Amino acid sequence: MTAVKLQRERTLAQRRREKQERRSGPKETVPAKSGGEDADIAGIRLGPQPLQDWQRDE
Repeated sequence: MTAVKLQRERTLAQRRREKQERRSGPKETVPAKSGGEDADIAGIRLGPQPLQDWQRDE
């Protein structure tokens, strides 16, 4: 092997090790919101949704 190829293989192996260490580490979690209700789903009702204006026959 040439020196360049050997160095490249070592670098790739090091990256693989670092990536594996990151994957096996603790997971980051999103902190819960203090308001209690998620703003993205606020006001959503269960069940059939009302028809939109463009869906109504007038």
